[in-house]
Amino acid sequence: MLPHALVVPAGAEDDGVVGEQHEDQEHGVEPARPPLSEARARELTAGLREAMDDVRRSVAVLAARVRDAHAARVWAPLGHGSWESYCRAEFGISRAQAYRLLDVARALAAIHDAVAAGPETSRTRDTDPGAAAALDYGLSQRALIAVSGRTDAVAEIITRRLAALAHSGLQALDMATVRAVVRQAVRDVRSAPPPAPAEPPADPAVAALRAVVDDLAASSHAIGELMLEVAPAYLSDTEAAEVLALLCDEIGEPLDHGLAARRYALTGDHRALAGTVL
Repeated sequence: MLPHALVVPAGAEDDGVVGEQHEDQEHGVEPARPPLSEARARELTAGLREAMDDVRRSVAVLAARVRDAHAARVWAPLGHGSWESYCRAEFGISRAQAYRLLDVARALAAIHDAVAAGPETSRTRDTDPGAAAALDYGLSQRALIAVSGRTDAVAEIITRRLAALAHSGLQALDMATVRAVVRQAVRDVRSAPPPAPAEPPADPAVAALRAVVDDLAASSHAIGELMLEVAPAYLSDTEAAEVLALLCDEIGEPLDHGLAARRYALTGDHRALAGTVL
């Protein structure tokens, strides 16, 4: 099933009802398509899977180039005052998008460092730095953004699990195995709740207030995930607002709250909710 954002809405003359056609509409109606064979369906599915893999690979390449450009302060020789202004002028993207690119780059770099440091992962060490940074772990931009604030946890899980596999008798960890370990580590961190504060507040009133804030944040994250299903991460806030206005109206949620929850689901940063939900 295609994501909601890829489903083409019915046109003004298409009410989804099969019936008689008016003669004056005859030339505007597409001819009936023959039933799709299983072989053709598999062919289309393979093409769709290949396209999705291409998108994930492009995320890895983009992350590597963003990291290199930012590390080199590429904006300075071009006369821009900051990374933010450079991205706005050169690529027409917002401040939030510019820094999300950095989140993606840093998350992928942390993952690659954990893989490269693991035992028996010579296949990743033998590549040149540019190619190594662009290894395809099958991770989407949304997944990398979601763990960008918890890369230490992701790296620790990857390191521990690769070591356990190496000590279990495997002579070498091939890329398919490493890829599976990385993807599972990212899924585990994304699904785990944020760690609790090391020392809970001594004041019961403060502790109760923090619990309320945490509950609100958890609810907002769930709403944000729903918003991302309808308005994917590649849309700017302005574009997302156009898509989400009707949904927010239907569920009785203010649009600014829905957008804030979407930003929170993307970044995991409580500050995204400031002035709206929190």
